[in-house]
Amino acid sequence: MLKLNIKDETSQLKVVVLGTAQSNGPIPTVEECYDPKSVEYVKAGTYPKIEDMVLEMQSVEDVLKKYNVEVFRPKQIENYNQIFARDIAFVIDDKFIKANILPDRAKEIEAIQQVIDQINPNKIITLPEEAHVEGGDVMPWNDYIFVGTYSGEDYPDFITARTNMDAVIALQELFPEKTVKSFELRKSNTDARNNALHLDCCFQPIGTNKAIIHKNGFLVEKEYQFLVDLFGKENLFEITKEEMYNMNSNIFSISPEVIISEKNFTRLNSWLRKQGFTVEEVPYAEISKQEGLLRCSTLPLVRE
Repeated sequence: MLKLNIKDETSQLKVVVLGTAQSNGPIPTVEECYDPKSVEYVKAGTYPKIEDMVLEMQSVEDVLKKYNVEVFRPKQIENYNQIFARDIAFVIDDKFIKANILPDRAKEIEAIQQVIDQINPNKIITLPEEAHVEGGDVMPWNDYIFVGTYSGEDYPDFITARTNMDAVIALQELFPEKTVKSFELRKSNTDARNNALHLDCCFQPIGTNKAIIHKNGFLVEKEYQFLVDLFGKENLFEITKEEMYNMNSNIFSISPEVIISEKNFTRLNSWLRKQGFTVEEVPYAEISKQEGLLRCSTLPLVRE
């Protein structure tokens, strides 16, 4: 049995699910895209090729194994995008919470059934149907659970709005001893530079007391200010709109000292090294064209 344990974003990683790009299917039409960034690359004729994405994901698996992390991969579904394992479920403490994601993506959870079978069934939670949530919006951080959301009346109009207030309430009921803190995110179906698809697209804690953040991803200044006050301005790395677009906040921590990052994130990676982190650089620029990066492709199950 897997003894689930996730209290934060950075403790020593033991077990993780890493998505797969083996059979990603044909290039989507503009109408089939779920986010404005994919649309750009479909129109430009530079949508990522399967063989490039497979190599990128392999480089991540190699780094994880170098640090003795046990890595599960989903069972391959033909012609189906299974890269972003983070969206389909997430773990908080010892509970495995199934995400209610876009209906078109429901098969993705079935592909990790071999992992779910190793979890105590009493620890598997399915949220109520009206609670929409994706793992990219949910971040356990010690006594807090940070949740990216969008509560505007036009929520149904945004395919980029993935987590609603019903989910925030459901998480608070599940974890009454924690503080569930929600953040309104800026959404756009058409402009990827003004769209924070998930919370991890504009914010992520690293180490024990630092974080990467993008102010414009937050709709409400005082919610952004809450994070500045919590972490301290000197501990935050502020990314630009262009860096947010390139997913600089979507790196992945193996431990409080070791971070997997994209090799083109030169400004971020040099700052991380100055702060004393070990940065394992991987190529991930092709996968990032689908508005997701390293955190999006991983589903941590056990941290120390």
